[in-house]
Amino acid sequence: MQIATPYLMFLGDVPDTLAAKTAYGIKDWRPEWCVGQMRLPGCAADLGIPDMTLPEALAKGCRTLVIGVVNAGGVLPDHWVTEIVAAIEAGLDVASGLHVKLGAVPAIAEAAARRDRQLHDVRHTDERFPTGKGTKRAGRRLLTVGTDCSVGKKYTVLALERGMRERGLDADFCATGQTGVFISGRGVAIDAVVADFISGAVETISPDAASNHWDLIEGQGSLYHPSFAGVSLGLLHGAQADAFVVCHEPTRTTMRGVKHPLPTIRQVIDLTVQLGSLTNPGIKPVGIAVNTQALAEGEARALLDTLASEHDLPATDPVRFGVDGLVDRIVADFPEI
Repeated sequence: MQIATPYLMFLGDVPDTLAAKTAYGIKDWRPEWCVGQMRLPGCAADLGIPDMTLPEALAKGCRTLVIGVVNAGGVLPDHWVTEIVAAIEAGLDVASGLHVKLGAVPAIAEAAARRDRQLHDVRHTDERFPTGKGTKRAGRRLLTVGTDCSVGKKYTVLALERGMRERGLDADFCATGQTGVFISGRGVAIDAVVADFISGAVETISPDAASNHWDLIEGQGSLYHPSFAGVSLGLLHGAQADAFVVCHEPTRTTMRGVKHPLPTIRQVIDLTVQLGSLTNPGIKPVGIAVNTQALAEGEARALLDTLASEHDLPATDPVRFGVDGLVDRIVADFPEI
């Protein structure tokens, strides 16, 4: 799948910034590809890049309209279809990470065929995956897990990839969600894989590797989330993780989209070790990553110090304070072979 750059980021009329996390992720990690944004009235997200009309975007060289949103069920709202068709008619390709396929919408499919434009459904793949086997694979793997969905699992592994490479470690980001695939150009959206093949798909994208090579696998959902725990468990078993980092957002009291209370970090650590040991009995936590965006710096640092002391693990906000402590722990716990 080759998606033409640069992008015009479509945010629609999403109700909050989390609903546009795909767009934010692409902008944060591939800013050179993001020329402008297109928003509808009532949109509560803003990437901080220029708002553009279709003619303005084309004049700036945009080649693909990226639908940079996520929502429950991955649906495409009816009132967005007119905007997408207009973009196709103007000469843009369209890329989406939603569950619904662009070509399944007649008006979009007809416009793309008429204008000879490409439709990219990043969440979907034609590749066939085997069932997971749980057989020990060479190389090392780290997985991010969470107290909830949308707490920074992708940002943590991307920051770790950068930080570990700066320290001379052999490390690669493995994308398991649509945003990560947009960012890395490879991977698979695990939540679109048939349940029986989730662990096998993860084994496929993180195969045997050199003994000191680290695959940094992007986590999804939470083992405690009633909507997404099945995906999280299959991902954990397929990752066969040697190490994991717990990701957390400290201002939430209930899990996103449901009324269930947020689990504690300790609960997530214990359950991850218990369930992950099925495919790797040596699995261990190496740190805590906290999204402190809603906290003042002093409050954030105090919270991180408390969590580090409580769990005897390095705790950081990877975006705000870096990942040096996490890398130190990885190096200490996993000396080169």
